[in-house]
Amino acid sequence: MLLSLSFQNQGFVASGASEVDLSIAYQESGGASAWYVSPMKVEPVRANGFLGSVAEGGDVNFRDVQFNPHGNGTHTECLGHISPEAHSINQQVIPAILPCLIVSVVPEKRGEDQVVTLKGIQLAISAVWSPEQLPPAFVLRTLPNGPEKRSRNWSSTNPPYLEAALAQWLVRCGVDHLLLDLPSVDRESDGGALAAHHAFWQYPENPRHHATITEFIFVPDQLEDGAHILNLQTAAFELDATPSRPIIIPCLAR
Repeated sequence: MLLSLSFQNQGFVASGASEVDLSIAYQESGGASAWYVSPMKVEPVRANGFLGSVAEGGDVNFRDVQFNPHGNGTHTECLGHISPEAHSINQQVIPAILPCLIVSVVPEKRGEDQVVTLKGIQLAISAVWSPEQLPPAFVLRTLPNGPEKRSRNWSSTNPPYLEAALAQWLVRCGVDHLLLDLPSVDRESDGGALAAHHAFWQYPENPRHHATITEFIFVPDQLEDGAHILNLQTAAFELDATPSRPIIIPCLAR
């Protein structure tokens, strides 16, 4: 089956047979984590003589699950993440398929920090796209891109983060859905500023309720930089963030 989209007079044509999952799974051990959260916890229900474990003699598997969507795996969040008002990611309408751009960049060393800069992104984009108007979805892959990103504990490591000016520029260029392979768009410890989050959601001056940020993805090397199609799947949680499964459908050669 072929999928076809048009954006800025350019055709996005992809084969559904070659989709690539960018999500990092939530799991009890061996998965990625950040923000000092414990691994996902799964417990069989044990109550009033009922046992929710077939392996232990129960009739069915019936388990309670405890996890943190921001720290245990791939998740998509809305501006409710930084607002005192309650906003739910489940109320956001995300198109089933979106034109997207994948771009790889090496963060810039700044003292103890590694920063994804506006200049670095603009340079990387210039090789694959005209930067005046970007597709509505933007996927950022940081380099190096080792497979350990799928299982790394990022707590207390001061991971790379985005320059606030970059987040502002992405908004000006029409990006509504930002995806990246880091625990956050902001510095691990920034005194609560959350500058890139605020810049991308334009909060509180001009809140972008429709815009989303997806963190903790992994973009395999097999996906080339450039234009593709995105299917951003989210679970139905009435929260500021939810586990998600971004699927890339690579565009055919043009």
